[in-house]
Amino acid sequence: MGHDIICQAKSGMGKTAVFVLSTLHLLNPAKDEVHVVVLCHARELAFQIQKEYERFAKYLPEVKSRVFYGGINVQNDIKDLKDSTPHIVVGTPGRVMDLATTRKALDLSHVKIFVLDECDRLLEEVGMRREVQAIFKATPHEKQVMMFSATLKKEVRAVALKFCQTVSDIFSQCFSARAYAVPFIHSQRRSTSMMRPSSRSTVFNSTTAA
Repeated sequence: MGHDIICQAKSGMGKTAVFVLSTLHLLNPAKDEVHVVVLCHARELAFQIQKEYERFAKYLPEVKSRVFYGGINVQNDIKDLKDSTPHIVVGTPGRVMDLATTRKALDLSHVKIFVLDECDRLLEEVGMRREVQAIFKATPHEKQVMMFSATLKKEVRAVALKFCQTVSDIFSQCFSARAYAVPFIHSQRRSTSMMRPSSRSTVFNSTTAA
């Protein structure tokens, strides 16, 4: 299991592609087991993330992902979960919490990676933070946590750290010409200098200046 990650990078630098490709790379699909949970604050964003999983997993037919959000009949979600358990769950906290903790239709006991996209939006508002915490508690203690955000206030960062066990590095900014998003980093130095990733890393290189 890799170190927990809190990554702050400007919008448009490919944060979504980083965690989508990273989680697909690390995923070892098992029948009827959810291994990845991705939470975000809005159903529109959840839908976009699910589309990215479908796009990047085009040639991974054994990998199943599913998106869950409010505004649609929850019974449809329950039926879909009974018919087929996804390996990757994407959704908004309210609906995922409802399915996992209230209706017990979504088993999160095998989760290995827990992702918060736009974590500042998820953790800043008290009600949504409580939903995230409830989902987090329904997952195993041993897992990797990945958090991504374009902005991260000092107060929210302190909350984010409470979800982590061993944070490898906190990215405070992107490089001026290239954006490097590295899920696994051996170096413990908190600096903006170039770092050497391990063999299980994902590195993205932007072709335009930030």
